Amino acid sequence: MRWSDFDDLVETYYALYDERDRGEEIGIGLLAERPSPADEVGWMARSYRRMLDGDLIWSAAEVDGRAVGSCTIDRLGATASSETAHVGTLGILVRRGHRGHGIGSALLAHALDAARAKFGIVRLDVFSTNTRAKQLYERFGFVLSGHVPRLIKRGNRYFDADQMVLELDRPGDVSARRDL
Repeated sequence: MRWSDFDDLVETYYALYDERDRGEEIGIGLLAERPSPADEVGWMARSYRRMLDGDLIWSAAEVDGRAVGSCTIDRLGATASSETAHVGTLGILVRRGHRGHGIGSALLAHALDAARAKFGIVRLDVFSTNTRAKQLYERFGFVLSGHVPRLIKRGNRYFDADQMVLELDRPGDVSARRDL
């Protein structure tokens, strides 16, 4: 992840608000209102600092010199000395038009490779209706660990979420396989 990816990734993130506003079932939770560019700069600065401090893994995928997706694994604990510091929380984002072309798989493989040095467990929440994403996570060895009804409220609609977990420190972990 580089600062030069900022504009492309903000554009990708903002496009999710347009998809949501058109009523498309995007599989990611958003803020009620699109954040301002200044808010995004603040978020990027905080995230970049967490990455430099070793509390966040953050990678970007580029196509033709433009960032079209990113994957983060953020330490659940506030610091490396917290009791939940061994747990990372995964987030992934791929620009429309680039989805379904292996970019999410490549981002996930790269992030999980880096996560092995920092985390024993990686967890995530995924919309229960997002079967494509759940299949991707299952190919990497994530297993269902819970279900949260009505986790996301979008207008007058609710979306359930499935919680999934990957134990990186267990033998037989398939996420390291390159043939996925």
